[in-house]
Amino acid sequence: MPDAGPRTGFYPGTFDPVTNGHLDIIERAARLVDRLIVGVGENAGKQPLMPVDERIACLQAETAPVARRAGIAIGVVGFGGLLVDAARAHGATVIVRGLRGVADFDYEVQMFGMNRQLAPDIETMFLMAGEGSQYISSRLVKEVARLGGDITGFVPPFTRRRILARLGG
Repeated sequence: MPDAGPRTGFYPGTFDPVTNGHLDIIERAARLVDRLIVGVGENAGKQPLMPVDERIACLQAETAPVARRAGIAIGVVGFGGLLVDAARAHGATVIVRGLRGVADFDYEVQMFGMNRQLAPDIETMFLMAGEGSQYISSRLVKEVARLGGDITGFVPPFTRRRILARLGG
């Protein structure tokens, strides 16, 4: 059987902000692929706290140690439009999706079906969030931060500083 070459994964999300749960998925996905691209979606409908370039900067800072530990390249890119088009543009054969629970599953199954129809050559891999991060969502992290709560346990340090600076704290 001929060598298929390196397997590239594409992990998409809004990452506003990147959370410890996201990093858990990135760390685990990095053990399953030869190269991982983290795609930062330009989803203006979610009213992001940080612009795309700032989210990319946070992810670059937070994923650098993960890449070193895993011994693979982890790239971070912004994207708009169809996920499958972005995955293809970066040579990905696998889309990585994280699931926190049943509510995520319903939405992700729909996305899987659409992506499968649009790009049958790209597989989707679901990773369950670790027990310690199943309750963490970017939306809740922003809410806690806006209300003056401590977000230290939910986001990595570089990102925490960026969030607090953005909120004036």
